[in-house]
Amino acid sequence: MRFTSEQRFDDGVLEREFVLGEIPGILWTPAPASAPAPLVLVGHPGGLPTMYPRLAARARHAAAEGFAAATIELPGSGDRPRSAAADQARADLRRAVRAGEPVADEVVDRLVLPLVDQAVPEWRAALDALLPLPGLGGPVGYSGGVISIGVRLAVVEPRISAALLFAGSYVPRAIVEEARQVTIPLQVLLQWDDEGNDRQVALDLFDAFGSAEKTLHANMGGHTGVPQFEGDDANRFFARHLK
Repeated sequence: MRFTSEQRFDDGVLEREFVLGEIPGILWTPAPASAPAPLVLVGHPGGLPTMYPRLAARARHAAAEGFAAATIELPGSGDRPRSAAADQARADLRRAVRAGEPVADEVVDRLVLPLVDQAVPEWRAALDALLPLPGLGGPVGYSGGVISIGVRLAVVEPRISAALLFAGSYVPRAIVEEARQVTIPLQVLLQWDDEGNDRQVALDLFDAFGSAEKTLHANMGGHTGVPQFEGDDANRFFARHLK
């Protein structure tokens, strides 16, 4: 890992951009405290430059409660090399949605499963590099999407103690089956009127999770209409499980 820039905001939060191999990322740490800060991994659908305002707002809101936050760019997004296979699967999915047709399972598999297979090891490598840094410590939480990446991480990464998962992306049936192995505390955020996504898939995934503690927050509105108060609820969720 190599840090490439840093800035400190008026609220004391330090933002540092980094590269992990060829993977861009950002780390936000709260004002120095006497104890290491728990770390929240901030998931997103890809494209760090485009997503930055929302990611930074989420990270700084978490930092106000004493959490560090970090994110990395997804494979095939931002300035990372594109995948012709993923681009074709994405085009096939959009074609089906525009035509009002069901999205075939094989299209979802072609789009999502290779992404999960590549992104999850990268997130785990980022954890390896981040946790030894001064001022950071466990436990670790995951917050955001792509929800299939969050499911896989919750299954294979023992350092993640709780996850806040954002519904609203297509989920392969294989990931729904993996969800039965998830046992950590979960909070799932669902926009009820999320355009272009299947609400029932999100509900089926929630039902499949094996966690004894799982909570569904369903709000009216489209994909980007998440109520502002959900940020406070996210902090309370992580405070229960990471502090």
